[in-house]
Amino acid sequence: MAAPEKDQEPGKELADPGSEVGEIVGRLTTPGELEPAERRKLLGRLARSLSTGARKAKESGIGRGRWLADVFLNIAPRIPIRDLKTLSEHHHGLTGEQLADDLVRTAQKATMTVGAIGGALAAAEFAAPPLLLSAPAQLVAETIVVAAIEVKLLAELHEVYGVRVEGSGTQRAIAFTSAWSKQRGIDPLAPASVTLALGAATKTALRNRLMRVLGRHLTTLGPFLTGAVAGGALNRAATKKLGAAIRNDLRLKRPLPPTPHPELNP
Repeated sequence: MAAPEKDQEPGKELADPGSEVGEIVGRLTTPGELEPAERRKLLGRLARSLSTGARKAKESGIGRGRWLADVFLNIAPRIPIRDLKTLSEHHHGLTGEQLADDLVRTAQKATMTVGAIGGALAAAEFAAPPLLLSAPAQLVAETIVVAAIEVKLLAELHEVYGVRVEGSGTQRAIAFTSAWSKQRGIDPLAPASVTLALGAATKTALRNRLMRVLGRHLTTLGPFLTGAVAGGALNRAATKKLGAAIRNDLRLKRPLPPTPHPELNP
């Protein structure tokens, strides 16, 4: 049997050293507050796990962008997505636009916190030149977590606006990830966007989006607390922009109930 082409496989052996990356990202994106010390510890663990995968990828001649996309596609199905009922319960009974408002605020807070921690870690490394080489791993970890938080936000906004995406857990995860890479909502009436195959175009769009996020985080490399301030502010602004774009898109796509014909009502 012929071996599968590399572009058709996510490259799990290089992307994810065991299940640790998916486990950590799942914990960092699970609803509920984490203590700052615990969040910092998890980001440190994630950076170490990712650095192992990055080293293997580099030795194999795989570019950072492709490796990042492979990592994210491997962990995307593990991002916890809540249904509408659970979302309302977790947000004090809110529904509709108020629930969407709260989801975006919560995601902004989460990415801002991750950015502040990642920026502070990078700033600490900047202040210690012998350790500077470890800073990029920390920023890659931040990039992966911020992307996961935003994919989660995008998916849960689809629940709020009644745009149901069918398919298996993996198919839905790929569809939401693809939508995030394009910063657009999913059209449920377009079969290709719902039953999305893991093709070259999808991986290219994801790779480009992840590299943009990583590039944004690289600007937080600076002395003292400037990295923490910049990291938090940049992430918050980007998540707010994403939330607004997806909500505008979903308002147009939301399936509305049919209007009863007056002649059919007695």
